[in-house]
Amino acid sequence: MPISTENDPSLPLKERMQNMTVKFDSREEDWGALDFQTKVSPKYKRAQIRYLGGGGTGAHDDPNILQAQNFTLSTMLLPAGCEGPLHIHHDVEEVFFVIQGQVTIFWEENGVEEEVVLGPRDMIFTPAGMYRGLRNDTDGDALMLVMLGAGKPKLPNYPEGSAMDLARKAARGY
Repeated sequence: MPISTENDPSLPLKERMQNMTVKFDSREEDWGALDFQTKVSPKYKRAQIRYLGGGGTGAHDDPNILQAQNFTLSTMLLPAGCEGPLHIHHDVEEVFFVIQGQVTIFWEENGVEEEVVLGPRDMIFTPAGMYRGLRNDTDGDALMLVMLGAGKPKLPNYPEGSAMDLARKAARGY
């Protein structure tokens, strides 16, 4: 169960502040959160480092995170040559903010794909209902901040019939 973010005014301010603070040294790189994707291809290998909520991976019961109310916040470690596959969140917008390295973000709509390269301190806001993906075309790791606009977003969908769609269905026993 995640750590509560209820602001209890009966507690001293210092205690409430400490309850809402997450330090980097207590974070873990979760390389298994998207393991079903890595089983499709090693190019999908990446780690989620959760802070607030479970993000788009559905890891909402992680006891090491703060419970999200209205948005989630995590970082993603994207190794050189790896990518996050084309997917869609129908229920939430998503923000990618590059901290270190370089990440290519791509959108797809009606068969047309466009991309933009982001470097440190660059960001992109992706509206709900837009197919999006990302990749690291460099020879170094990239680190990015990821925010989703709901406390408990639904799992994303993948293009119908794609390798990811079939892998997700198999992982769920469909």
